[in-house]
Amino acid sequence: MRIELYRLLGLALLPLLAAPLAFADQPQDADFKLLSSGDDLLSQWHGMPNLDPRKYDDQSEEQKAKWNEEIKKHWKIEDGVIINDGHGAYLTTNEDYGDVELRLKYKTVPRADSGIYLRGTPQVQIWDTTDEGKWKIGADKGSGGLWNNAPGAPGKDPLVKADKPFGQWNDVRIVQVGARTSVWLNDQLVVDHALMHNYWDRSQPLLASGPIQLQTHGGEIQWKDVKVRRIGSEEANEILASHSDDGFQPIFDGKSLDGWAGAVADYEVKDGAIQCRKGHGGTLYTEETYGDFKVRLEFLLPPGGNNGLAIRYPGSGNPAYQGMTELQVLDNTADKYAKLDPRQFHGSAYGMAAAARGYLRPVGEWNFQEVTVDGSKIRVELNGSVILDTDLSEITEYMADSAHPGKDLAEGHFGFAGHSDPVQFRNVSIKTLDK
Repeated sequence: MRIELYRLLGLALLPLLAAPLAFADQPQDADFKLLSSGDDLLSQWHGMPNLDPRKYDDQSEEQKAKWNEEIKKHWKIEDGVIINDGHGAYLTTNEDYGDVELRLKYKTVPRADSGIYLRGTPQVQIWDTTDEGKWKIGADKGSGGLWNNAPGAPGKDPLVKADKPFGQWNDVRIVQVGARTSVWLNDQLVVDHALMHNYWDRSQPLLASGPIQLQTHGGEIQWKDVKVRRIGSEEANEILASHSDDGFQPIFDGKSLDGWAGAVADYEVKDGAIQCRKGHGGTLYTEETYGDFKVRLEFLLPPGGNNGLAIRYPGSGNPAYQGMTELQVLDNTADKYAKLDPRQFHGSAYGMAAAARGYLRPVGEWNFQEVTVDGSKIRVELNGSVILDTDLSEITEYMADSAHPGKDLAEGHFGFAGHSDPVQFRNVSIKTLDK
């Protein structure tokens, strides 16, 4: 009866999760920073070409000045309209941005090619869709796609062709949380919550932050009403949660530990979240077992917080070894963890596979995480960025040469592996994956 109640609650929530969220349309102009005002572009922008933004600070002052001279020569602003003649360095914000909503308007000329860099990374594509010479590389499909995504990847090509004829202003809206990117062109959704790939290092997630750039690529382009607002963690988590495919069912009722077993006495429910009692530990796990599944949850780390997600836990023993794995939940920024093995930081399959770092929210803010367990493969998406994508069956080297006898388990419990710190978890839901 208890599990059925959770399932009914999940079904009731699905229409709310699937519906367009009102918050996406509610921000006021005061929430945005206008980047196309005044008469001095260099007060908010600087010049930089197609360059990994992490390497900008390594450039000489002479080189940076040269790029800024190109901005003065090839870019200008008149009555709130930024105009580029098709040449020169790219217009690059002085500030770096992470999770944002970006809005702007542009118009261009035949044969022009341009784009919008996010976090210093190419790019939301803008081009002449009538140029038959570029149809073979996708120009006929329209603007707005994440053109530097791998071929066939979601977001690479726009969902619809929404470009207006030359001479008319095109309206662009971009919402990016982590690498998850949605693009609207002239009020039509052309990219739907797709992961933007890291052009600079395709083995790593998109950079956690970087500048916005307006690209110039051989033809005049004009921009206006360029404005950006930073998206806070609460809204970011709402955006990530709203893109839910069917089948997720809550496994925590927000009030009690009904349906959970193991170290129940070492955990408590506080403010609608499961919390490990300070100074206590042990593994709290679901009464049900799971084979292949996705789990979604939010977690809150205290300073130096340490916990873990027990994956396919057998019900006894150390989940990192006797279970398939323990996925670390850890404050990576704590000084006491500075010298850990890379396979011990947040999101890592403990002692086996290291997750990418730099994607946790600041301590004291809720993080959103989704884990996919499919056969021997594990994928961890943290705050919209994939920080781990590994196949445990292919791992042959272990931290301290310690064997992991449970890593090949095909089924087990899901749970939390406490380590004495009051780490909190809420909005926990699971979706079983059918073969």
